Parts: sequence; structure tokens; C-alpha cells
Amino acid sequence: MDEIDPNQQLNDTKTEAGLHQQTAVSPTVEPEAQGKPDQVPEKKPFPKMLIYTLAGLLVLTLVGFLLSKFVFKKGNSIGSGPVTLTYWGLWEPESVIEGVIAEFEKENPNITIDYRKNSKTDYKARLLSSLVKGETPDIFRIHQSWLPMFSQYLAAVPESTVEKIGLKNSYFPVTSTELKMGGSYYVVPLMVDNLALFYNKDILAKANKTVPKTWWGLKQTAKEVTVRDESGRIQVAGAGLGTVNNVDHWSDILGLMIYQNGADPAKPTGKLIEDVLSFYTYFNLQDKVWDETLPNSTLAFASGKLAFYFGPSWRYFNIKEMNPNLEFGVAAVPQLPELGSSDWEAAERGEVGLTNINWATFWVEGVSRSSPNQKAAWKFLEYLSSKEVMTNLYSAQSQTRDFGEIYPVVELANGLKSNPAVSVFVSQASSAKSWYLCSFTHDNGLNDGVIKYYEDAVNAILDGDDSSSVTETLSAGVTQVLTRYKISL
Repeated sequence: MDEIDPNQQLNDTKTEAGLHQQTAVSPTVEPEAQGKPDQVPEKKPFPKMLIYTLAGLLVLTLVGFLLSKFVFKKGNSIGSGPVTLTYWGLWEPESVIEGVIAEFEKENPNITIDYRKNSKTDYKARLLSSLVKGETPDIFRIHQSWLPMFSQYLAAVPESTVEKIGLKNSYFPVTSTELKMGGSYYVVPLMVDNLALFYNKDILAKANKTVPKTWWGLKQTAKEVTVRDESGRIQVAGAGLGTVNNVDHWSDILGLMIYQNGADPAKPTGKLIEDVLSFYTYFNLQDKVWDETLPNSTLAFASGKLAFYFGPSWRYFNIKEMNPNLEFGVAAVPQLPELGSSDWEAAERGEVGLTNINWATFWVEGVSRSSPNQKAAWKFLEYLSSKEVMTNLYSAQSQTRDFGEIYPVVELANGLKSNPAVSVFVSQASSAKSWYLCSFTHDNGLNDGVIKYYEDAVNAILDGDDSSSVTETLSAGVTQVLTRYKISL
């Protein structure tokens, strides 16, 4: 399927009604009254039925005008008649969400929710195609980084909805920076996620090592726990870092490193970016704790052959499913020493402060700008965003897996900190940032375009190319992608 140009604008067809010309009619001259000159012709009373008919028509016309202008205006009102909202989901099965939908429909008998779980295969293309045609859905899920690609098809979140759900003040800060365009919100989050460090408890215990706090500590520990056979082939890898073809979420990891190092992923030139590329590839080129002969990092970790692995919260379920007996934990991602310090060892011991920058990647809900039922759609999203319903939905999700989608609302999320599988993701959410380096969005667009140029840059460094020439090419490519999607630098 060819990719649909996300910048294509819909051409609204507007038909302007012409004025009806009235045919001129000559005035009729009444014949002179017969009889005496002073005789006044008898006037017949105007029929009452005709008066009532004309008055009724006038009232109906006025009511029709008002209804068409204020009530039945597209997306402006729920109305009194039945409304069916088509909701395209992506990850949650119908069985998980049907309970909260049933409760909403009970409270709003004139609104029916038609929820459809979609396949991730070509989802973005199928969704965009439907929206371009002005068809369903009314409500749909997209990745937070897709906002520039869907901007012209999204209805702005009403200010009343923003205030009602507390989007400005009750949610994690990343939702304020990532979900707005031109000062307005265009999507609302029902979850949040970020990158964490997964570690194999048995491997660390066997080597008498603890989970590192810094990148320097990770680098050192990874070397010490790597196991090779007599031929030098890796049997137990230290860290899933250094390559792109078999490291899941490598682009998120690189984005995290770039932000922590004070660089700008949109302008990937200069020493700060070069240092990040060099450090990332160091795990393969110099330390050799990971190489391209190994399976992808998720599989390697689930198989018990990898000490340190980076992934978002949903990878927890993948790993559990692949190996229910694996003893692993989830820790905060490594940080750099605070600005102005280069004492890695002191930072690892906790004697020097650390940066506190994390990486967010999550999905959000939007309403189609062409939907005739926008008010009903926002009412449903307000319902889903209420604390009570979020809690109920989390409980329903937790019936099918170890935990539900992490709350985007700070107060609710803090209540999950007692769960060791979730607490790290909650703690990191308040200082998380994001950009168009989010992996596994399957967008075949903005993310994948930027990621491809960064992939070429990493591979060029691995092939021994000069870092300055690599970043020059990288910068030109990233600029080209951002310009295509009209993203200002």
C-alpha cells in the first residue's frame, strides 16, 4: 500500500446557492365597481384558515432555521436522537473495554459505542485513508508522535473538556509538551509509558553485581558479566546496545542519550551528537558485550542470555509470556553525572548528583474533525478520562495481564508505586521527554523516516566512517524529513 501524503489537504466542496429571480408580473387593474358612484364595494373578510396556515409556516421556517444553525450544526450538539460513535482502538480487546462502555451507554441511552480493535499492520495508513475520505471513525487511537501527521484531521479538544479532566495540571508534564499544537490540545491520553532498564537477577547475583545508576556503571558491569566460549563467541551478553538490526528500541535509547547529553535530536551535528553515537557503538566496537550474531535483544533477554535490556512497560508482558520462570527486575534508566561533573565513579556511588531525564512513548485518543458527533465523542472521552473509569479500566486490564496501562494522571499513577513492576515507570514519567525517534509505532512516516537516517548514521560509525561527516549527512536527512511534515526547526 502506498503511503498517503499526510500533508494532503481535503478540498471542501462548497456549493453556493444562487438567488431565485422572480418574473415581473403586470399589476392587475380591478374593474370599476358597478352601481351607483357613491356605492362602496363590500370587503370580504380574509379567511382565518389561511392566516393560521401562513403563521404556522412562518413558525416552522423559523424553527428549522434555528435548528439548522445551532442544533444540527456539524459536531455541535449531541441532539435528542440516537448517536453511534465508531471508536478505533489498537491494543485493548473488546472484552477489556466492554464493561466501561456498557456503563456509559446505560448513563447515556441515546449514545452507542461501536468499539473496534484494529490490527497494527498498516494501521496508520488505513486510519489516514479513512479520515481523508471523511469516513469513520469518530474516535481513534494514535501514537503521541503522530500528531503532525494527523493535525488536519483532528478536532481540537474543547476547553471545557481540558478543564473537566484536568489536562493542564493533573497529568504528567510530557502530555502538555507533546499533545499541543498552536496552543491547543488535539488529543487526550488514557495511558503513559517510558523506557526502563530490565535486568537479569540471576546473572547479576552470580557476578555479585548490583544494578548501575550511570552509563559508566552500566558499561563497566556489562563487561564484567559478559560470558564467551573458547572461540570468543558471546554466550551471555552484557547489554543489548551498540547495533541497530538486533537491538529492539535502539532509537528510543539513542534519543534518551541525546537528551541527557544536552543535544538536540532535530539538529544532530556537533560534538555532543558525535559523542552519543560513539558511546552507543562502543558497546559493540570496543567492549564487545553485544554483536550482530545474537538474536534480537528482547528474545535474548527472555532466554536468560542478556544481563541488561531496555524496553517500555509492555515488554514486561512479552518477556513473561516467552519465559514465565525468568527472574528479572525493572530499574530506572542510567543517567549522566549532573552538569559540570565528569566523575562517573562518584556519581555511581551517589556522591555526585545525576541528570534526571527519561524517555516517553505512549498512545492517545483523538476525535475526527469531520465527525458529525463531536460533542458526543468528547463526552465519551471525558467519561473515559474520569478517575473512577480510569480505575475501573485499569482493573479490567489487570484481569488479563500483570498490570494495566499506566495512568497518565499523576495522582492515580502514584498509587501504583507499591507494585515493583510498575513503580519505575511511574517515577520516571514526571521527567520524561520524547521526540520522533519512537520505535514500534509502525507509522511508515515521521518516526520511521527520522529513524532510518539515524540508523544509517550508527551503521556508518560501526563501519569506521568519520563521525563529523556522518553527522553532516544525518542532519541533512533529518531536516528533509521534518520539512516534509512541516515541522519547524
